[in-house]
Parts: sequence; structure tokens; C-alpha cells
Amino acid sequence: QVQLVESGGGLVQAGGSLSLSCAASGRTFSLYSMGWFRQAPGKDREFVAAITWNGGTTYYSNSVKGRFTISRDNSKNTVSLQMNSLKPEDAAVYYCASSVARVLSPVSAVYNYWGHGTQVTVSS
Repeated sequence: QVQLVESGGGLVQAGGSLSLSCAASGRTFSLYSMGWFRQAPGKDREFVAAITWNGGTTYYSNSVKGRFTISRDNSKNTVSLQMNSLKPEDAAVYYCASSVARVLSPVSAVYNYWGHGTQVTVSS
């Protein structure tokens, strides 16, 4: 069992930056691939970014590529999402998730454990 807790959300102006963090419980954190997803009101949950168990490979959606950076610190059981050049369309609840399959995937069904999310609001 893995518990994930996101933090770092808030209100930011368009063009600004925000850093999200996800703290994971459990000794097996380093075995999992991790992902970030987001869901805006009235929309489906969408993939944002993912990172392999050792941080060696990352994968981004086209909508955030070049603006967002995912990273992890296995010594601290955390995964982070640095978000730069934020746009109003980035506003959503952001969720982190872990996958025991240890694969990079944009498919939410691959991920076994989810946090409760953190709200990101971007003002224009």
C-alpha cells in the first residue's frame, strides 16, 4: 500500500511558476514509476508527466513539454513537478500517481495509487 500526498498548489498569474510536490509513504517508493495528472472542471483527467523508478527517463504531454519538469528524490520519497510559464488552461486539480508496473505511461489505468490532488489556479 502506498499513500500519496500532494502539496504546493495555489493561485498564480499567467506566465508565473509553481512547484508541486508529492510525498509518498512506504519503503517501496523507489520501485515505482510516478506520474502527474490533472483534471479541470468538466473535463476528463489528463496525463501531464511521468518519470521512471530511477528518474532516468521522463515523459511529458505535448501541452506541457518545455514548460514543466518532473523529478524525484528517492531518498526523500518525493516526486516534484516544476511548472513554468503557466497558462490559464493549466488550471486544474493536479494528482500524483504511482505505478507498480514500472512503466512510463500516459494511461491512468496503469497507475495503482493516487493522491487526493492539489488545486492549481492560473489567473489571466
